[in-house]
Amino acid sequence: MRKTTIYLILILLLIKNTVSAQDIGNGNQTLGNCSSYTTKNNQLIFNCKNNVKVMLQFCSGQVLKVWISAEGTFKRNNESFAVINEDLGWTGNINVNEETSAYEVFTEQLRIRVQKSPFKLQIFDKYQKLLFNDFNDRGFVKQGNRVATYKTLKPEEQFFGLGEKAGILNRRGKSYKMWNSDQPCYGVNEDPLYKSIPFFMSTNHYGIFFDNTYKTEFKFGSESNEYYSFEAASGEMIYYFMYGNDFKQIIQNYVALTGKPIMPPKWALGFSQCRGNYTEEQQARNIAAEFRKRKIPCDIIYQDIGWVEGLQDFDWKKNNYQNPKDMVKQLGEQGFKMIVSQDPVISQANKKQWEEADANGYFATDIRTGKSYDMPWPWGGNCGVVDFTKPEVADWWGNYQQKPLSDGVRGFWTDMGEPAWSNEEATDRLNMKHYLGMHDEIHNVYGLSWDKVVTEQFYKHNPNKRIFQMTRAAYAGLQRYTFGWSGDSGNGNNVLEGWSQFANQIPVGLSAGMGIIPFWTSDISGYCGDIKDYDAMSELYIRWMQFGIFNPLSRAHHEGGNAVEPWLFGTEAENITRAAIELKYKLFPYIYTYSREAHDTGMPIMRALFLEYPNDTETYNLDGQFLFGRELLVAPVVEKEATTKRLYLPEGEWINYNDGKTLYKGKQWITVEAPLNVIPMFVKKGAIIPSMPVMQYIHEKPNYPVSFDIYPDKVGKESSFVLYEDDGESRDYEKDIYCKTKIRALSNSSGYTIHLNVREEKNYKPSGARNYIVKLHSGTKPKSVMVNSSKIKKEKTEVLLQKADLVNEKITYSWDEKEGIVYVKLPDTGLDSQIEISYAL
Repeated sequence: MRKTTIYLILILLLIKNTVSAQDIGNGNQTLGNCSSYTTKNNQLIFNCKNNVKVMLQFCSGQVLKVWISAEGTFKRNNESFAVINEDLGWTGNINVNEETSAYEVFTEQLRIRVQKSPFKLQIFDKYQKLLFNDFNDRGFVKQGNRVATYKTLKPEEQFFGLGEKAGILNRRGKSYKMWNSDQPCYGVNEDPLYKSIPFFMSTNHYGIFFDNTYKTEFKFGSESNEYYSFEAASGEMIYYFMYGNDFKQIIQNYVALTGKPIMPPKWALGFSQCRGNYTEEQQARNIAAEFRKRKIPCDIIYQDIGWVEGLQDFDWKKNNYQNPKDMVKQLGEQGFKMIVSQDPVISQANKKQWEEADANGYFATDIRTGKSYDMPWPWGGNCGVVDFTKPEVADWWGNYQQKPLSDGVRGFWTDMGEPAWSNEEATDRLNMKHYLGMHDEIHNVYGLSWDKVVTEQFYKHNPNKRIFQMTRAAYAGLQRYTFGWSGDSGNGNNVLEGWSQFANQIPVGLSAGMGIIPFWTSDISGYCGDIKDYDAMSELYIRWMQFGIFNPLSRAHHEGGNAVEPWLFGTEAENITRAAIELKYKLFPYIYTYSREAHDTGMPIMRALFLEYPNDTETYNLDGQFLFGRELLVAPVVEKEATTKRLYLPEGEWINYNDGKTLYKGKQWITVEAPLNVIPMFVKKGAIIPSMPVMQYIHEKPNYPVSFDIYPDKVGKESSFVLYEDDGESRDYEKDIYCKTKIRALSNSSGYTIHLNVREEKNYKPSGARNYIVKLHSGTKPKSVMVNSSKIKKEKTEVLLQKADLVNEKITYSWDEKEGIVYVKLPDTGLDSQIEISYAL
């Protein structure tokens, strides 16, 4: 009996030790025990059972790269497609404190603890709060080619991110896949979609970027309340841990790794119009004329894929365009820019170009035949898939795409780059071989590789000129090359039933922003569905437009011949739509200032409330509203026939932007009136909002007066805003060539002091003379107004505004009693100016 007991104990010990390193029964390889370590520069490498090694690379005191190599070689097929910089400021040596059961390393912000038996990674903040923790011995599990990691899930932990995903913003309890998929008319919870951005953030003060391009999956507690996991079908287990005091800091760390977003040309932030069959010269001329005739601001007219003679030869379709160069020139004289689409394939019917690419080996090949892969395509017949991972392809493609650019076209939208119809069930595509690897590895980065070529070639042929490029399929790091739109949204079965898909575009857009796609749009009206009754469609169109004007790249678009120009939906819809678009143009200086912030920090313009209010748990589940910058809160109406909107106001005090007066205290839910012509919109008390006059296209009048709407804060509390400006067209902003003007406002017991600081000019200043119009929303009639210690005269508000463009006029002020606004008009000298507004005591 005693012998039997000893044998049983020995067997159990043997099983335990074996399972901790290699589960023979299910073929799962784990890390097992950690026996030793070595250091080299900023890398700490642990040696575990079965030759498995774990590298901890210290990029900075906040960012840690974790690489678990099952073979112990730290080799990968390709360098990272997303990460371009791992040197984020780490200096000094790695000092390892070895204990009996663990190793520890300290940075200024973190304490990293590695348990020896079995290997277990734990990361604490400097206050010893556990942030991130391997779940039991499952910090690494490999079965066949599949690699996975499991992390302990805290009861209160919530997750956000993964880029442009459908469904609610809060990912807790859900699972998601990364496999770029063409999902026309996708549902409100459909997954995967067009883009793969394997970056997420936790309310536990960290973010994770899983640097693996294969099909990956994230399970945020969908399998258990004890753990969450992320895994890939193949490739390496490489991820970056990023600490942050708040979500903003985490995003900045991610941007430091993957690159800053490019800024669009200034006109890209205007309104743009598109349609599936925008493919004819006369049609483009007629649409442009109608916009100008009806005085609806518009900057861009798109041309969809039918503009080409052959897919993808970049030649204008001869039967559709009589004089395309002249068309583009004349539209340009009216303020319109033309953007054309491109697809990443060459049709076999386009014999000359197809044979050229095939002979040069520019297509992805079929491993079964060794020949160019034969790709069925939605139009143009079967095609060859251009292999943008092959270096020689870049110049070849760049020379082709330059043809319309030389005609005056201003940029592209890169469509169908999944490549199209390549969803999970399209397994035949896995037989494609690219220059840099098999399709299972390249699939998710195919669109990114294409966008990289498009942008770099644009820069090569058009030096120091900003690109406009908007893409559908992408991977992490896309912000270095392109902008984004959310693909084929809407209800294809019944366009009038598209309200839920429309409503879901709010969290889709907010999620895209957190994936570092700050310059984004949905297809206003929804792409899918035949519009048979324009009157019936008008309400959905209006409400989508009222949301869409806050999409930084606002584009109206619909499939096929379904026209979605504003005037088609009736007079009321046209007027409401015009007012919404005019609001976008009015806010251009505000939007452009936040565009620079997006470039510098990665922070989106359209942002989820928890990015600004991370300690307010009420913001974690707000999917129907957003901040536009920091100062404006927008809550679009997304329900059919709704005339009210229930929304949440975070801390502080908020003013109804539409009347400029009604004040609400924050940290409460409210219900506001929202008839069809009203966008529920609030401005934070203490905000300063720059604006410009409404124009028919961005900077139609280059020397327009800049207005500053001041919503004064409490007595003794200063407000401020820093207006950013540059030339809006060149890449000089990358060299920090710009100017900034800070405006400050301080309320006191007897009035207000407003200070326009001397302009900070970095080799740039606004061209020509202009005025500033200061608009103080005080609600109180002033006794006197002084500018730079000199008392100024009063005039009627309508007279002051009529002279807003006249620079050499005297400095004046007015009092609008109905609106409760004090206006002050003064020339922009670029120097310090101080305004004193006094009230009778």
